[in-house]
Amino acid sequence: MWGTTLDRVGDDTWASLADLFADEAYASVKGQIRTYVMHQQLLEHLPPPPAALLDVGGGAGHQSFPLALAGYRVTLLDSSAAMLDKARLRLGRLPEEARQRVTLLEADGEHAAEAVAGRRYDAVLCHGVLGYLADPAPLVEQLCRCAAPGGLVSVMSGNAHASAVRPALERRWEDALASFDARHEIGVLGVPTRGDTVEELGALLRAGGVEPVRWYGVWLFADWLEFGGTALDPTDAAQVEAMARVELEAARRDPYRQLSRAFHLLGRRRAD
Repeated sequence: MWGTTLDRVGDDTWASLADLFADEAYASVKGQIRTYVMHQQLLEHLPPPPAALLDVGGGAGHQSFPLALAGYRVTLLDSSAAMLDKARLRLGRLPEEARQRVTLLEADGEHAAEAVAGRRYDAVLCHGVLGYLADPAPLVEQLCRCAAPGGLVSVMSGNAHASAVRPALERRWEDALASFDARHEIGVLGVPTRGDTVEELGALLRAGGVEPVRWYGVWLFADWLEFGGTALDPTDAAQVEAMARVELEAARRDPYRQLSRAFHLLGRRRAD
């Protein structure tokens, strides 16, 4: 249910969640759809390969490794040694040419600019991280600092405007009623999370010299079905593909994107 406080999720927490997050969550229908939808959205805005990308809080590389396969040079930065171990395992399954384009870096995202020694990237990604922080501003400031002039900044976070969807679909009516004016919940991984809005993150990007250019929805029908009790089969490739196409289209359109449980906001760094 939704609460009022949020503790920072530390490395020890992610060590205990690494298997659930990397092996199960991304293998689910929701995980596959998230990866596909955001990959297509990114390709609409990224410069062509071999542009250099920084994935802050990139976990096991589910979003950035497909970009390495597409020819991009990827630096994956994460503070969790357990998640980076998962990334190394998955990296070993990529073709040698793609592996050579990936660098793994253990560091705190709130010190990303220092960790990369001031290097600036053609695109900086930070997906599904901000909601685990009590205050997103310090991390967003670092993302902006790491982007080169004209570079892309891509953030994905929980949609505070749609906070009542999950408890309502799970028939937790008191929680749903309370969630209209709340920002925090215990997420699907069992740890506290916080919702953001496009407007608020857009303002933080502007403060860091990044102008928002587009936002999309992430997770709509798949979430509604799952939270409503429908079992989704991740091995049914035709069904997953059909659902992903619908989710991709809904993510671009109002009012659907506004009802998505997460949003994907992209901005471009202004010239220094």
